[in-house]
Amino acid sequence: MAVLEFENQQPLTGLGRRRKGASAATAFVLLIALVLSIPVLVVLGYVFVPAQDIWAHLASTVLPVYLYNTVLLALGVAAMVLVIGVGAAWLVTMCEFPGRRIFSWALFLPLAMPAYIIAYTYTGMFDFAGPIQTMLRDSFGWSRADYWFPAIRSLGGAIVMLGLVLYPYVYLVSRAAFLEQSICALEVGRTLGRGPWRGFFSIALPLARPAIVTGLALALMETLSDFGTVEYFAVDTFTTGIYRTWFGLGEPAAAAQLAAILMLFVFTLILIERFNRGKRKFHHTTGRYQKITRYRLGKGRQTLAFVACALPILLGFLLPTGWLLKDSISHSSSAFNAHFPTLVLNSVTVALIAAGLSLLLALLLIYGLRRESRAPSRLEQGALRVASMGYAVPGPVLAVGIMLPFGFIDNTVDQWMRASFGISTGLLLSGTMVALLFAYIVRFLAISLNTVEAGSDTVTPNMDRAARTLGVTGLKKLLRVHIPIVSGSLMTAVLLVFVDVMKELPATLVLRPFGFDTLAIRAYEMASDERLADAAAPSLAIVIVGILPVIVLSRAIAKSRPGQNSRARSDF
Repeated sequence: MAVLEFENQQPLTGLGRRRKGASAATAFVLLIALVLSIPVLVVLGYVFVPAQDIWAHLASTVLPVYLYNTVLLALGVAAMVLVIGVGAAWLVTMCEFPGRRIFSWALFLPLAMPAYIIAYTYTGMFDFAGPIQTMLRDSFGWSRADYWFPAIRSLGGAIVMLGLVLYPYVYLVSRAAFLEQSICALEVGRTLGRGPWRGFFSIALPLARPAIVTGLALALMETLSDFGTVEYFAVDTFTTGIYRTWFGLGEPAAAAQLAAILMLFVFTLILIERFNRGKRKFHHTTGRYQKITRYRLGKGRQTLAFVACALPILLGFLLPTGWLLKDSISHSSSAFNAHFPTLVLNSVTVALIAAGLSLLLALLLIYGLRRESRAPSRLEQGALRVASMGYAVPGPVLAVGIMLPFGFIDNTVDQWMRASFGISTGLLLSGTMVALLFAYIVRFLAISLNTVEAGSDTVTPNMDRAARTLGVTGLKKLLRVHIPIVSGSLMTAVLLVFVDVMKELPATLVLRPFGFDTLAIRAYEMASDERLADAAAPSLAIVIVGILPVIVLSRAIAKSRPGQNSRARSDF
C-alpha cells in the first residue's frame, strides 16, 4: 500500500505543477494585456473629465471641419485603394500580358514609401515654385493668373498621396486570396458562360471579399492615424487637432477627448470588418488546385493592363524615389553632414531595440500559453487580442495615452523625492526613451504576435512529443526545436517591426526625449521649414530600409498558393 500510495502521488504532483504553470502563464498574459491597454484606458477615461469651455470653442470652430475632412479623407482613400489594389491583383494573377511577372512583385514597392515622404516629394515637383509649373510658365509665357493647376497641398492631394502608398495593403491580401482560390471554381464558371468580368464579380470577388475587407480596414486605420501628410498639406483632421489642442492650446483633457473620438472611428472600422467577415461565408468545395490558366488579353487590353499596373508603381515609388535621389545627390554637402550619421544611428538603434523587445514579448506570450496538454483558454485568448490591439490605435492617440499617466507618475515621484530627500528626479519616464519604446511596443506588438503565432503553428504536436521523449523540455525545447523551425517567421517579425518603427512619425514626434532626433523627425522638420531638398536624404534612407520587408512580403505571397511545387512557384 505504501508503494501504491507513493506511485499515485506522482501524477498528482505533475498535475499540480502543470496547473501552477498554467496559472502563472495566465497571470503573466493578463498582466501584459493590462499594461499595454493603459494608453487606451487613459484616453477613454478622459472622456468623463469636464472640459466644457474648450469643447464649446472646438465645437463652434474646428470640430465640424475635423469631422468633415476625416470622413472625406477615409472615403476617398477607400475608393482609391480598392480600385487599384483589387484590380491590379486580379490582372497579375488571372491575366497574361507583358510585364506581368515583374508587376506581381513591383506593385508592393509603394509600401516602402511613407505617406508623409511622398507628400514632400510631390510638393517639391508640383508646387508653384516646382519644376513642372515653372516649365509651363517658361514654355508658354504664362503668369500665375493665366493658367489653372490642381493644388497638391489640399484634401484631394492628401487622398491621392495616401492612396498611392496604402493600396498595397489591399493588393497583397487580394493577390493572396486569388492565388489561394481553387481554379476549379473559376473553370465551372467558364463552362456556365461566365467570361472574365462575370467570373470576377460573381465568383472570385465573393470568395476574396473577407480578405479584401481586412486589407481595406488596415489601409483606413493607417489613413486615420496619418499625421505627417495632412499636417504638411494643411488639412485639418482629428490627428492634427489632437496635436494642436495639446501643444497649441495646452489642453490635455480636450486632446484626449478628441483622441477618443478618433478611436471610435477606428473601432467602428474593426467592427465593420468583423461584421462583413461573418455576415456571409463563401467556401471552396474542392481541395484540388491546378495550374492557373490565365486569360489571354488582346493587344488593346494588354496595353490597358500594362498601364493600369505600371502607373501605381511609377507614381507611388519610382517617381518620388528618383526625385529623392536627385535632391540627395545635388545637396549632398548639406544633407550628408556630420549630424547625418547620428540620425541614422538613433533611428537604427531605437528600431532594433523596439523590434527585439516586441519579438521577445511575443515569444513569451505565445509560448507561455502553448503549454503541453492544454489549449489556451478563452480568457487567455482574449488577453492576447487586447495585447495586440495597439496596432489599431493611431500614433497620436497612443502619445496622448502615454504622456498623461507617465507625466503623472513622474510628477508624483519627483514631489515625493523633493519632500523626503530634497532631490529632484526629473522626468524618469515621459522624458526618456522609456515612453518612446513603450509606444513602439504597444503600437507594433501585434505584428510580432501574428507572425510568431503563424510560425508556431508549423510546429506539430508530434515534434513536441519527440523532443520530450529525448529529454528536451521547457526552455531547451524552445531554443533547440521551435526557434530553428520558426526562425524565418522570427526574422520576418523583427524586420517588419524594425521598418515600421523607422517610419513612425507622430508618436516619435511627441514622445522623443529632448535632443533625440531620427530620420523621420529630421525629414518632417526640414519639410515643415520648406527645405524640401534637405529633407530628401533622410527620406531616401527611410525608403531604402522600407524595401526590405517588401521583398519578404512579395516572396511570401508568391509562395502562398497551395498545391504547387517549387518550380511552379517561381512563376509567381
